[in-house]
Amino acid sequence: MIYLDNAATTMRKPPEVAEAVARALQTMGNASRGATKASLAASRVDYVAREQLARLLGCPRPDHVAFASNSTEALNVAIMGLVDAGARVVGTDLEHNSVLRPLYRLRDERGADLAFARADERGNLDYEDLERLVTPGTRLVAVTHGSNVTGNMVDVARVVDIAHAAGALVVVDASQTAGSHEVSLEGTGADVVCFTGHKGLMGPQGTGGLCVAEGVEIRPFKVGGTGVHSYSETQPEEYPTRLEAGTLNSHGIAGLSAALDFIERVGVKAIGDHEEGLMRSFYEQVRAIDGVTVYGDFDAAERCAIVSLNVRDYSSSAVADELGERYGIATRPGAHCAPRMHRALGTVEQGVVRFSFSWYSTEEEVDAAVAAVREIAR
Repeated sequence: MIYLDNAATTMRKPPEVAEAVARALQTMGNASRGATKASLAASRVDYVAREQLARLLGCPRPDHVAFASNSTEALNVAIMGLVDAGARVVGTDLEHNSVLRPLYRLRDERGADLAFARADERGNLDYEDLERLVTPGTRLVAVTHGSNVTGNMVDVARVVDIAHAAGALVVVDASQTAGSHEVSLEGTGADVVCFTGHKGLMGPQGTGGLCVAEGVEIRPFKVGGTGVHSYSETQPEEYPTRLEAGTLNSHGIAGLSAALDFIERVGVKAIGDHEEGLMRSFYEQVRAIDGVTVYGDFDAAERCAIVSLNVRDYSSSAVADELGERYGIATRPGAHCAPRMHRALGTVEQGVVRFSFSWYSTEEEVDAAVAAVREIAR
């Protein structure tokens, strides 16, 4: 199989990831639950991973890296834990449902004053519209770093400047960029950066989390056992414990830590350059095929390794099925959990076929995918 669905999950991982998970399953107990050798082994793995993520994501304090099961949970933790009833909140048309649905929930359950900054027909954020919507007193701006539909990226530092000028906090969804692009909490001035472990970070599914800037107070999304302050009736206040009720997925975190070791050795820039090179090679070839429409802004200097397209007026699902059944190429069709983006692109009915590349994708796979699209279009 030619696997080009890496924006959904990276199926091919560094070999040491599986090895670390298998070893953890045999040797690790429950982190922060006692002082046995097995429990301490889990605690050490979790702490090392926090340090790795703090370095990678520009978080000055490893104890402000809190784990979650994925970026969806992390985004719910951040969004629901920062916004009070009636507050003004601004999102964008680029967002995934992992941001949109918590925002709609704030509107429906807490009476939030909710607005969305527009995306243009190429899927780019309209920064002037964002600035118009972020009025003084706005509590929160939620923004993706990279669109999972078009691959277009957002200038997070510019968003932070707009938001902070109005007194708003910024939550960044780095699901599509962590591991392959520079994502820095400190460098951009963002208040929270949420990430998932199973995409660009090349770790196991069931891992993710959030980096929280110092001075940002997030109410616990869930409460329960932590292994500390057991006689307290309330969740401990210190990070990361306040956001980590229940047993952590330390087996998965062990695999994520191994993946982070790999990323540190290879380098984020090298990984991003490889993926972007494949993406642009694919784009330059398919854009010239008669009957193919490609979506997104490919003039941008930096973008995610994603190319979304349609072939004539065929259903995106039909094209993806043909790619899979006849050519053995895995892609993702449909709406990609990003309904507002599809409205901006005019692809609500047809959807799009998304090709997404990873460190383990090859030029030979790009050539095979181009040939398949060409045959289907013909």
